[in-house]
Amino acid sequence: MKIRSLDDIPAALFYPLKEWTESSITNFNLFIGIITIFLFVSIFFVVVFSMKIGKSDERSSMINLKSMYCALVILIACDIFLPNTYLVNQFLIIKYGLASFSAGLYLMLQYRKDMR
Repeated sequence: MKIRSLDDIPAALFYPLKEWTESSITNFNLFIGIITIFLFVSIFFVVVFSMKIGKSDERSSMINLKSMYCALVILIACDIFLPNTYLVNQFLIIKYGLASFSAGLYLMLQYRKDMR
């Protein structure tokens, strides 16, 4: 794939992944399975640590808002860097998995900081 403008850079970075997934149905199913498991693990990660943070009060509301801010930043970054010309639904799953993982990571770090 040739890069002719800045818009072609994300597509060129993920083009080998596109070629690999389109080479066989097994590769495509493996790719879908891995990113779906990653999404579910990330959502579980967020749920567990938001339950550990506790019920909604002044302190936990701010922690939850900051974790969602981290997720929003990741969503915006993924909209910029992930291609939107091929494998659109698959990259959508990756985008939401990364956003959930970053929110869960922030919640985990805040929980560890509060428990020390």
